[in-house]
Amino acid sequence: MRWFGLVCGMALSFAAQCAPLLKVEQVAPGIYLHVSEHHWPDRENHGEIANIGFIVGDRCVAVIDSGGSPQQGIALRNAIKQTTAKPVCYVINTHVHPDHIYGNRAFKEPGVQFVGHHKLARAMAARGDHYLSRAAELLDIHVNRDNIIPPDLQVKQTMALNLGNRELLLTAHSSAHTDNDLSVYDKTTDTLWLADLLFLEHIPVIDGSIKGWLAELEKLEKNNYKLVIPGHGRLVKDWPAAMLPQKAYLSELVTEIRAMVKQGNTLEQAVEQVGLAAKKRWQLFEQFHRKNVTTAFAELEWED
Repeated sequence: MRWFGLVCGMALSFAAQCAPLLKVEQVAPGIYLHVSEHHWPDRENHGEIANIGFIVGDRCVAVIDSGGSPQQGIALRNAIKQTTAKPVCYVINTHVHPDHIYGNRAFKEPGVQFVGHHKLARAMAARGDHYLSRAAELLDIHVNRDNIIPPDLQVKQTMALNLGNRELLLTAHSSAHTDNDLSVYDKTTDTLWLADLLFLEHIPVIDGSIKGWLAELEKLEKNNYKLVIPGHGRLVKDWPAAMLPQKAYLSELVTEIRAMVKQGNTLEQAVEQVGLAAKKRWQLFEQFHRKNVTTAFAELEWED
């Protein structure tokens, strides 16, 4: 297992096994992060491509995204158990994409509440069958409906969760990366867990609203944070400067697509021409850029 360590018991019984352990780093007091490499999700990496982790309070632990496969969820659970004896009380899913939710089942037990955007359950219901039907073929993992767990607590605007002398402020954002993005702010360490509202090195992926995403970034860049955790990319210690490449890419798409719409050009022409100057600046450009143009064109074509 490429990214797993192993925790092995000394028991001699047949049932004793080595348990997978996800590599995490304490990036601030009580905040533990697994930073993933940038990959297209496939059968080799099993969709384990996102930054995930957990936050420890005096009373309990909040998981922030459970991983891209059931096995990664188990490995994250084991990393928590090795780090602290405190129980998991919340699993916060920042949005619907499989690389952030497929580990949920590892945490399904009494006392654990799942938390998400108020539109997350609807998105899970709408996409679940499609996601599940492709998982074995594309990711070489076995999942079913039990792996897609909708939130028990739904965040409509903001919600505070107390882990014991540690308060997390959850914010439900307007449509941006998706229409169900949730961020998590830890007041204790001045850390904002932005998940896929922020991409570094990995090209941003539009699955919601490009105009909405830019509007959310404009709000967020007015604030200062000691640390910001992206869904894909390195830990950010230079906010908001680290966000500017993503904002520039999205802004360039808007400007160029609006110009093409005004000139009467087609979607096909836009896909072949828009945003090509950004190719050298982003990893996975070929895999995601054309889809970004298609999604943005559909939105901007009909704006007033």
